[in-house]
Amino acid sequence: MSVTRRTFVTVLGAAPFATMLPRAAFAAYPDRPVHLIVPFAAGGNADTVGRIVGDAMGKILGQTFVVENRGGAGGGIGAEYVSHATPDGYTLLVGSNGPLTVNPFVHANLGYDPQKDLTAVALTSYVPHVIILANKVETKSISDLIALSKHRPVTIATSGIGSATHMTLERFKHATGANITHVPYRGGGSLMPDVIGGNVDGAMTEFSTALSLHKSGKAHIVAIAVAKRSNLAPDIGTFDEGGVKGFTAQSFIGIVAPSKTPAEIIAQLEKAVQNGMAEGTPAAERLVGLGSELATPEQMSAKGFAAFIHEDYEAMREAAKLAGIVPS
Repeated sequence: MSVTRRTFVTVLGAAPFATMLPRAAFAAYPDRPVHLIVPFAAGGNADTVGRIVGDAMGKILGQTFVVENRGGAGGGIGAEYVSHATPDGYTLLVGSNGPLTVNPFVHANLGYDPQKDLTAVALTSYVPHVIILANKVETKSISDLIALSKHRPVTIATSGIGSATHMTLERFKHATGANITHVPYRGGGSLMPDVIGGNVDGAMTEFSTALSLHKSGKAHIVAIAVAKRSNLAPDIGTFDEGGVKGFTAQSFIGIVAPSKTPAEIIAQLEKAVQNGMAEGTPAAERLVGLGSELATPEQMSAKGFAAFIHEDYEAMREAAKLAGIVPS
């Protein structure tokens, strides 16, 4: 087919405009590594789940998911970083209670608004909270721990001020009157060596973080905050069984993107989570084996996760009031 001078000039004139088009116009997403920000130190529940989910998503999308730990401020530092990132799908957040639903009621001057600056992609899983004690503390039940605290202060660590486990600890103290001194750390993984070594009496942490220590005898879980005992550790009683009636608590993990990320990219990421974390897949089985519960199909979507976040946000508002926490 011949090319007229007019056609040639038209195409040539359009060339500078074409160079200004976004990369998405030329290449399918993702065409380079995706950075998955974990807003806590390595070794905790968010880090463990984030790496499993990131690996599964990478296999579905055919691209590397690079996990970066940016801890601090109850997950706020990492969340703020993602909220200000370019909304192109290449910087995502491993979102959890702390940065998404707790921080607004703990920190007065957040550098981001979780409801405006971040958008849900998909919920992946949730895991119940437990109290695990150092072996130097011979108490074997939650009722005995409460009684012990009335005789001497008990030091209980969490993954940080404003974390999900901190809020659960405050709820527990309010519900029982236990004399507990909170010891905040910068992540769930960093506090466990001090529990094992007896530098703190124990920790309020995620079941997935504590389970292996309990089974190996390095420390012992005295209660799990669920309605019924876990099949993974049926020897562990619930808070309810120990006299703290109706007491349940959990941490959730999901994938979050900067607001204004294109809908078509959110849809691709959503599908990658759904396919990579479907029941029976290696990644899903690994999470279940660690003590997590998979999100429902409805929750494993942008719409379902957004609704889940809103519900937990309101629950944390009430929890903060109950605990007397004032943003500072």
